[in-house]
Amino acid sequence: MSGFAFHPDAYADLESIWDYIAAENLDAADRVIGEIFDAIQALVRFPHQGHHRPDLTGRPLRFHLVRDFLIAYAPDEKPLLMIAVIHGRRSPRVIAAVLQARE
Repeated sequence: MSGFAFHPDAYADLESIWDYIAAENLDAADRVIGEIFDAIQALVRFPHQGHHRPDLTGRPLRFHLVRDFLIAYAPDEKPLLMIAVIHGRRSPRVIAAVLQARE
């Protein structure tokens, strides 16, 4: 058992990330996705290690950065629920809108 689940759109986020990176380098795409999954596995063991971002959402979500990607997740859900995996350099307004759409 993995201990985590993806919001359907969060899984699509991962596919988009892989596709974007793979267009230039397949091995790099695999490495980045692997690092994201490794981070998620660590979050399963210690779900409250991420940080709050009240500027992005009023929901009790936490955030964890892997390379340039922000993982938004619900730390109190069982299994741990990944809400979004978003490039961290996107506008906070865009990130907040994505999170709101995934309520």
